[in-house]
Amino acid sequence: MGNNKLAWWIVGLSTACGVAAFFGFKMKSNDQTVFLPGDTTHGHYQIEMACSACHTPMMGVKEESCLDCHAADLKAVNDSHPKAKFTDPRNAELVSVLDARNCLTCHKEHVPDRTHAMGLTIPDDYCFLCHEEIGNERPTHEGLTFDTCTTAGCHNYHDNSGLYEDFLSKHLDDDDINHSGAVRERELIAFLKKGGSTFKPLSESDADAPTGKMGSKELLGHWSETAHAAAGVNCSDCHEQDESWSDSLGHESCNSCHSLEVEGFLKGKHGMKLASGLSAMTPGDARLPMKHSSFHEELSCVSCHDDHRFDTRSAAVDSCLRCHDDQHSRAYMESSHYSLWEEEMEGANAGTGVSCATCHMPRIEVSENYVKRTLVQHNQNFNLQPNERMIRTVCASCHGVGFAIDSLADKELIKNNFNKRPSSHIKSMDWVKERALKN
Repeated sequence: MGNNKLAWWIVGLSTACGVAAFFGFKMKSNDQTVFLPGDTTHGHYQIEMACSACHTPMMGVKEESCLDCHAADLKAVNDSHPKAKFTDPRNAELVSVLDARNCLTCHKEHVPDRTHAMGLTIPDDYCFLCHEEIGNERPTHEGLTFDTCTTAGCHNYHDNSGLYEDFLSKHLDDDDINHSGAVRERELIAFLKKGGSTFKPLSESDADAPTGKMGSKELLGHWSETAHAAAGVNCSDCHEQDESWSDSLGHESCNSCHSLEVEGFLKGKHGMKLASGLSAMTPGDARLPMKHSSFHEELSCVSCHDDHRFDTRSAAVDSCLRCHDDQHSRAYMESSHYSLWEEEMEGANAGTGVSCATCHMPRIEVSENYVKRTLVQHNQNFNLQPNERMIRTVCASCHGVGFAIDSLADKELIKNNFNKRPSSHIKSMDWVKERALKN
């Protein structure tokens, strides 16, 4: 009997030591996913190892953790279901059915078995809880099922900026294609000049890198042809950090002149890991198909902008296709958008081509120090989902709103990079026109 107890103690102790060793090894390894209670959503998986970004010790996930990242975006799109709507005493009865005052009511992490699009973790018919009378209020909606409210081209819970009825009514007569459409020009230099900045263009002989750090004649030639050299940005302006020279540059070096662009980069898919204190994102970390030749490339500003050339045209297409290998990306070279891009590269009017960046990193107007200017939005998350967010900032520059809605609702068309006209038709514009005629 005593020997049996001893044997069991030995087995138990050995098992405990083995488990402890395993977890000890995992604690020190780069892969700590074993500690996750379940898969993380597509939107957050990059930062799943930065637990403190969402979790507060002994207090779970706090609402402020969500708002730290998403509050500014919700404000920018005039959130159609803000918290204030549900703290209104008149809606107390609705709150008892669905407490939409808290992000976690609808968005929970690590529950992949019940996670839908947009990280939603409640049933798709949630709109019915508050809008069960919509079929009576609007004849056009009679007979529609209550899990179709967020169908492409109809409604989005937070961001309806591209689908509001008053916006659609202004675009009822749009042509499918606006042949005079063009992407707006970037305006950093003009903005700086308005602020009183003056520039002394630099040439190769002006380069101020220390002896042994000057680089090749070819590299200096590349730099001297850039907008940086034209604006008087010398080697030391980027490479000297805390009074010491650095060969390797991160986004911090760019931040002194391009703070808004860097802010967008850190919010987007390319930089969100860095913003959370983790190692840089690599294509190998992505859930989208990526080219194996780029799997281990760490993403930073110079990953796309090619240090010392800073060629924005190359960054707009070549840099994207060097990594992305999904069907949509592969089909781009055969699309009419790419044909327009080629024409611009051959001398057509500036802004008439359509690159990867034209749609996924659109040029937007911002106000900085009370002066408006146009810059590139480096946060791809801002218009990826729901894709109707692209209508105002991207599609409407060259297409009619109705045509854009139909195109963005056609999943096969998206996969093939809009290589033909949309095969489906969304009735949103038709219903708006009917209401306008009746009124």
